[in-house]
Amino acid sequence: MMLNLFTMFMGVLKIIIQGGPSRTFEYSGISNAHWYVVLGGDGHQPATEPGNPNIIYAQSQQGYINRIDMTNREIVSIRPQEGIDEPYERFNWDSPILVSYHDPKRLYFGTQRVWRSENRGDSWTAISRDLTKDEERLALPIMGRVQSFDNPWDVYAMSTYNTITSLSESRIDENILYAGTDDGIIQHTKDGGQNWTKITVDKLPETPSSAFVNDIKADLHNTETAYVLLDNHKFGDYKPYIFKTTNGGKKWVSITNGIPDGTLVWRIVQDHVNPNLLFLGTEYGVYISLNQGDNWHKFSNGLPTIPVRDLAIQKRENDLVLATFGRSFYVLDDYSPLRDMTEENLSKEGVIFEPRKALQYNQVSGDNSSNGGQTYYASNPQYGANITYYVKNAPESMKTKRKKLERAKKDDDIPFPGWDALDKENAEQKNQVILVVKNKAGEIVSKISGPLKKGVSRVNWNLTSSIPTTVKASSRSSRGWRGSGGGITTQVDPGKYDLFLKKRVNGVVSDLAGPVELEVEKIRSGTLSNPMADKHDQYYADLAEFSKVVSSYQHMFEKANARVRTYQRMLMQITTNIPEASSSLYELTETMNMLERKVGGSKAKAEVGEKDFLTISDRLSNARGGWYPNSYGPTQLHMESFDIAKEMFKRIKPEMDAYFENVEKTGKILEEAGAAILLD
Repeated sequence: MMLNLFTMFMGVLKIIIQGGPSRTFEYSGISNAHWYVVLGGDGHQPATEPGNPNIIYAQSQQGYINRIDMTNREIVSIRPQEGIDEPYERFNWDSPILVSYHDPKRLYFGTQRVWRSENRGDSWTAISRDLTKDEERLALPIMGRVQSFDNPWDVYAMSTYNTITSLSESRIDENILYAGTDDGIIQHTKDGGQNWTKITVDKLPETPSSAFVNDIKADLHNTETAYVLLDNHKFGDYKPYIFKTTNGGKKWVSITNGIPDGTLVWRIVQDHVNPNLLFLGTEYGVYISLNQGDNWHKFSNGLPTIPVRDLAIQKRENDLVLATFGRSFYVLDDYSPLRDMTEENLSKEGVIFEPRKALQYNQVSGDNSSNGGQTYYASNPQYGANITYYVKNAPESMKTKRKKLERAKKDDDIPFPGWDALDKENAEQKNQVILVVKNKAGEIVSKISGPLKKGVSRVNWNLTSSIPTTVKASSRSSRGWRGSGGGITTQVDPGKYDLFLKKRVNGVVSDLAGPVELEVEKIRSGTLSNPMADKHDQYYADLAEFSKVVSSYQHMFEKANARVRTYQRMLMQITTNIPEASSSLYELTETMNMLERKVGGSKAKAEVGEKDFLTISDRLSNARGGWYPNSYGPTQLHMESFDIAKEMFKRIKPEMDAYFENVEKTGKILEEAGAAILLD
């Protein structure tokens, strides 16, 4: 199984066609060094061959389409040409390229005609006549009237007019094709191009004849259904035009409910599993429909307000990829829970949506850090299992309720709630949602908690389990003891796990959903196998148990040292038995300093960075497997380090016990001599 990674290709205006990964194995993420140039010129619509990632299609402006073999990066021009006695071919600035669902070698390309190739562009056949209005563009009015030929023109840097702008093929029937043009025509064929049926966009409800076809899509699940997006902003009209046919193009109905007026629409895509699930790229972000376009909802949380000019679905991973105008790519990882946003599910108290398989591997520390001053990193998707869940109801906090009532008053006076009410707000404990991961034996492997919120949320499990050791109220640790507490974290075994959703409200824990199965698959293994692997489970348990003991002594040592330093300040308070108290404290302080050197090494050496002996903490840190996480696990060297740490502790423990006893005795001497009572 591969990492759930895929390569994205984008056309960048005035720059190039580039390709790059959706994620990497590296902690640092995706750098600009991971991206590579595929083709020069103004970058426009690319395409890939299903099942063969080494073949891609990329083009610059005006339909200069090329096939690129990524094994040797050779570029072959495949731009179709008109015949010797035919009118010149008109290519849109961003000519549509389409790879067939039914044969990956079959391509479709649009000029004023539809072209088909059965051999990846080595040769082409026109399967339509001119599907546009075939006008002389210089004879068309500009700014209200037809202009003189002597007025300034620059048609070289303009898109050719009367061209096909969008193509779509039915996933079900290879003979069904749709084509849309820049001059307001929709054409479709049901016999592979032998006959075409035409409708002008002014025949659609309340649509001007000048509207440009931005996108047209045949439904993935029904041969009679299709969608079209129109754009009339060049004529000062910013209305959203979205239409759907359910009878093979005979009748089109508007489906813009929920799209604000003034929102240009650029691209529509349909989920390949749930026919009701649609995504829409607009001038101001993304919209989603759960009922095949009857209603749309804004779906842009986390996105800047930016034109989303193109959308694509990576079907294997169920990822939605957004191409924006000026802000590069965005990827929504695993949108599959949206398929199950049904009335039945949303009526339940809680739902865990089926997660995709979690891929287990070790992220690597090396990266492309030698990129000079222009290095940029994008974040990888979160490692592990991303688990999406739904909570129907969540109690509002007292503070939230008060603020909601205050907002409702608008311009009216807002009464002071009273000090008691405010104190109760501040003291109110937060409610939680808890995701519990269990193995198939019913044992708890991990728990993830978060705030209890109404609606859909997502949490991440990093595919680890922890053996608890100790937890400190304060995170400060004395020199020499660091690394002995906090728990022993290990990777879970590959296999199947069960997920349960619970909530904690006012201290009461109740079930919401589950079990839902999650599969963990390990996808990377090293060349070597650890001969100590069969000892690891017991080793981790022993290491955790010993870490508890060491952490407890660490805590007692820190508290004892704090008392001794406080005794030194209290010495000036005593009025009797001064010689004995002073002598006892001096000896105690000397013991403290000696033990600190044995535990943490020389302070003088540490001050200048001089090397010193390995402390108990150093030994324990190494015993856990070193600095870098890995799947190889502890070796004999690490286990020997553990044995040495135990021996070092065995030697110093009696001295510690005696020191703790003397701290108590000295405290009593000081109290009897008139010092204050010391409170820990």
